Amino acid sequence: MHVRCPDRLPEDLYRQVLEQMAQLSPVVQALPPTAALADLRGVLRYHGVDATRLGEMLRVRAISRLGVDVRVGIGPSITVAATASGQITGLGGVLAIAPDQVTDWLGPLPVEALHGIGPRHAKILNDYGVHCIGLLAALPPATVQRLMGGRAGRQAADRARGIDPRPVVPRTLPATASIHRAFDRHTLDGAAVRAVLLDMVVALALQLRRRSQAARGLTLTLRFAGGATWDKTRRLTEASAHEDDLRTMAYRLIDAAGLQRGRITALTLKAEDLIAADQIAEQISLDQTREARLLAEEASDRIRAKFGPSAIRPATTLLRVS
Repeated sequence: MHVRCPDRLPEDLYRQVLEQMAQLSPVVQALPPTAALADLRGVLRYHGVDATRLGEMLRVRAISRLGVDVRVGIGPSITVAATASGQITGLGGVLAIAPDQVTDWLGPLPVEALHGIGPRHAKILNDYGVHCIGLLAALPPATVQRLMGGRAGRQAADRARGIDPRPVVPRTLPATASIHRAFDRHTLDGAAVRAVLLDMVVALALQLRRRSQAARGLTLTLRFAGGATWDKTRRLTEASAHEDDLRTMAYRLIDAAGLQRGRITALTLKAEDLIAADQIAEQISLDQTREARLLAEEASDRIRAKFGPSAIRPATTLLRVS
């Protein structure tokens, strides 16, 4: 079951929708800011109703208890359920697709309606005359890979055929993640502060990737001698958990502080408005330098997973931080 709440739903109401879902199934995966998944396979017998009825129950409870209407898609896989919820017009509704209906139902839909196909990939497919999901499913997977790229092409070819083995992973995502560093003594050295900030960026990015999350914004807080603080928040162009993107924004934030003779005692870097990493559309990149850095980042993650988080670190500074 894939549930879409209204856009810009306040976080407290979104969390209450998740609570209503948890009353129907113990396996609920939050997809902030306004979507969620629930695995219904183990609860149909318990409730004594079919999946469509559970979707209707959720919608009635959300309206009556929270004043929030939701769109509920139900299907044999995450892709089918999410595509179904996206096809519901109006403020709310329930659309259930049975396993034997998947091929016939998906076929006539435009390719951009398939969950996971972003605008750029849809345009590429349309340019080659692939306007509906049925045509995409009819293409050899190797052809789709050449058009969309390796991983994206494989996923699109499978999902157009209704193949999606991903499970629903129980997860209630925290709204933020943060890294704090305190200096042993007051510092006026801008280069040293910047070096510590880089170390924080690496730690924060690693934390997000381990949680399978991405940040839509960053907040930097500086604490000065005497207790005064300064903070600023900026949104990223696209949600990301990559060190390159977070470092660029973090440096813009520290530059905006206009530090001259401020005696800094601590830094806090917070990732804001987190979303699940699998919600980010993957785009084809022609920037070979960036692609090389992302490959190095993946290798670094594997090394840290095997030998510990301190196996790879930025160049050390003379300052000791805690």
